[in-house]
Amino acid sequence: MRVDWVSLVNFRSYPHLDWRPDPEVNLLIGPNGAGKTNLLEALAYLASLKSFRSAPDEALIADAQPSAVIRAGLGSDDRERLIEIEIPRQGNRRTQVDKNRLRRTADLLGVLRVVAFLPEDLDLVKRGPAYRRDLLDDVAVQLWPAAHLDQAEYDRALRQRNAFLRQGHRDEATLAVWDSKLSQAGGRVLVRRARVIETLGQQLADAYAEVADSETVAGFTYVPSWEGELDQSSAAELGARLAKSLERSHRVDYERKMTTVGPHRDEPGFSIDGHVARVHGSQGEQRTVALAVKLAAHRAVAAAAGESPVLLLDDVFSELDPRRAGALAKALPPSTQTLITSARPEDIPISGTVWRVGDGVTK
Repeated sequence: MRVDWVSLVNFRSYPHLDWRPDPEVNLLIGPNGAGKTNLLEALAYLASLKSFRSAPDEALIADAQPSAVIRAGLGSDDRERLIEIEIPRQGNRRTQVDKNRLRRTADLLGVLRVVAFLPEDLDLVKRGPAYRRDLLDDVAVQLWPAAHLDQAEYDRALRQRNAFLRQGHRDEATLAVWDSKLSQAGGRVLVRRARVIETLGQQLADAYAEVADSETVAGFTYVPSWEGELDQSSAAELGARLAKSLERSHRVDYERKMTTVGPHRDEPGFSIDGHVARVHGSQGEQRTVALAVKLAAHRAVAAAAGESPVLLLDDVFSELDPRRAGALAKALPPSTQTLITSARPEDIPISGTVWRVGDGVTK
């Protein structure tokens, strides 16, 4: 998969941009604040309908403008696609694929696949478990787009159960109904997470060894908030375990007016030679884990989809020492459309088509 062309109107710092990236490596060079990350953010939005900066849609619209528009033509070996998205300041977002209006986010997922390497990826290792839960769930959607529906159903059931608990009325029959809905959706979310960890496990170990150039072994950890382990059981079996834990948590949940067990409270993590990376890893080791898990995700998604996702690397090489930068460059997949941003071209140990980013994007 590749992006043949992209057009932006009133997206962040771009009043208007028409750009045709190279199908292979693109080096986007410019000073800080020139709009390099904005361009990568627009491409990532085409794949997921959300900002990789976790920004709300309104923040993507240029100041004093009523809406932003992103359009892109996609190409692959066997077909061409067109994605068009209008992000209004008021009202609902409008999305079209091949001139057909989409009613659901799930209908866009998988049309374009993107894996982004960002400077803040270190948060995946250093910060709280929410970052790692999001990582597992995002990779699940890349591998199996229908996972988005399972996650949405779980989030909806969780909101409803929490809303009931906040009312302060103890009604075991009603709470049992929400337990059932939450555990069924939760079982499906959990089985996807288990499959992601299984799919990425060896890929993570291999990628870490490549980037670190060492025999250190990196892996995943997962500490459930519910009774049991995240294993290769079916969604029904995992849901049944979750249902029992939800029932046992009724007293605490009533007191705290929130759901205290479930996938939203689980703690995924990373290990280095069996030690918790967040606690025991050095800054360099933690950064290498973050890079390795993104490489692992790209390789797994490419194998599952039968085509390589577009790679976005936002000012990543400037954060690495020369040895790790060279190892990452060597580990990047060949024959993949890649966009790399930097303020200093000497930081990038890869050759490609150079674009100057400032007043537009020019060679």
